[in-house]
Amino acid sequence: MFIPEFRQPVIGSPINPVARAHPEEFIETGFSTIDGLNTLVKGQKLPIFTCAGLPAREMTEQLLHQARLPDGGPFVLVFVALGLTHFEYQFYRQTLEHMQSRFVAFVNLADDPVVERLLAPRLALTVAEDLAFRQEMDVLVIITDMTNYSDALREISTAREELPGRRGYPGHMYSDLASLYERAGRIHGRKGSVTLLPTVTMPEDDITHPIPDLTGYITEGQLVLSRELHQKGIYPPIDVLPSLSRLMQHGIGKEQTRSDHRDLSNQLYRTYAKGCDLRRLEAVVGRDGMLAEDRKLLDFADRFEAGFVHQGSKRRSIVETLDTAQDLLDDFREVAR
Repeated sequence: MFIPEFRQPVIGSPINPVARAHPEEFIETGFSTIDGLNTLVKGQKLPIFTCAGLPAREMTEQLLHQARLPDGGPFVLVFVALGLTHFEYQFYRQTLEHMQSRFVAFVNLADDPVVERLLAPRLALTVAEDLAFRQEMDVLVIITDMTNYSDALREISTAREELPGRRGYPGHMYSDLASLYERAGRIHGRKGSVTLLPTVTMPEDDITHPIPDLTGYITEGQLVLSRELHQKGIYPPIDVLPSLSRLMQHGIGKEQTRSDHRDLSNQLYRTYAKGCDLRRLEAVVGRDGMLAEDRKLLDFADRFEAGFVHQGSKRRSIVETLDTAQDLLDDFREVAR
């Protein structure tokens, strides 16, 4: 019989706001659109908003293999899979079998009891808190998919005859999601951290649906996958314009990534946004009816998607990401002369 060293409540203990340390250390994911433009930092909660048919599963697989600390410090992955079909289970099982880094996995299948779907992330976060705050490790928790969790919450709420809220989801869903997301963080005087990267599949591609909507209120930004980019064959199809990391400025710079990181990301955002705006004008007047300067911005938007956003299954270090950004901007300035 296994006797545990100690016991912890799965609901966790709220971190005292005064004891919270501000997230400010960089975590490298290997994706240029995340590391370069929406940087993930220790203690942050940054959801991935995806749609049915987009390669969120493949991105999760790469994150499990690629995520690391730049300094190579003690790092552990906690993976939580909720409501998996047997095909998805086999996919993730093969992924975990080839993992090189340390990890803990909690898997809930679609035909498992619904209540287990509510317990799995709480069990995983309890383990993550122990690894982070007792054993002083940096922990990245990846949860897929919070939509399955929310649907299970609605099913149990309906069975208990609770008053429904928006689209039948319980009125307490906001506080329930917050009880999970807010367990991420850092604590003053302790070396470890819990960073949360949940996946949220938006029903009907609707970002205003209650699940992504409430998630956006609680978390510090979002990574939005684009069906349009996916149809172009771009992987990962992360749309950088609606994506945001509110804590990015604390995890980049001379002591973290590189001194020119902020300037490069600002220039990429600014130039790419102009090119995307001009695409609407191109649809009306045609490319030949546009100014030469506007055509150069259109070309930059295409090169940015093909050369920076698109990287296939290749992992890019933060140095390679910033060098790619610098090359794109140098080429644009050369053509613009």
